[in-house]
Amino acid sequence: MGLVDQTRGGRPKIIDDSKIISATLDPPPEGLGVTHWSSRLLGRQLGIAAATIARAWRKYGVKPWRRETFKFSTDPELEAKVRDVVGLYLSPPENAVVLCVDEKSQIQALNRTAPILPLRPGVAGEGHP
Repeated sequence: MGLVDQTRGGRPKIIDDSKIISATLDPPPEGLGVTHWSSRLLGRQLGIAAATIARAWRKYGVKPWRRETFKFSTDPELEAKVRDVVGLYLSPPENAVVLCVDEKSQIQALNRTAPILPLRPGVAGEGHP
């Protein structure tokens, strides 16, 4: 005989996990200005608790923040900013120094969005704790 879950008291579950998962797979509305759902944001959209969203995501292994595709910026001024920065590199002002300060190093940014290549000792691979 193994361990068996006992019947639990309280109200039965009324949230359908398939509703949560299908909503997660649809991109957020452009008006929200985000590239993917967070549990709090999707919870507000569906009118259910963020913890319920997080439980469904854990149960089915859904990780909307770990896409394997390019993430587009939602900044409406992105094009103008890119033109300004690229313009400085292509044609810097005379007697000027152009410095670049990024919020995260390229390695940190890649660790957020792509699997680690190649694997290094002490660093878990994709899907391993």
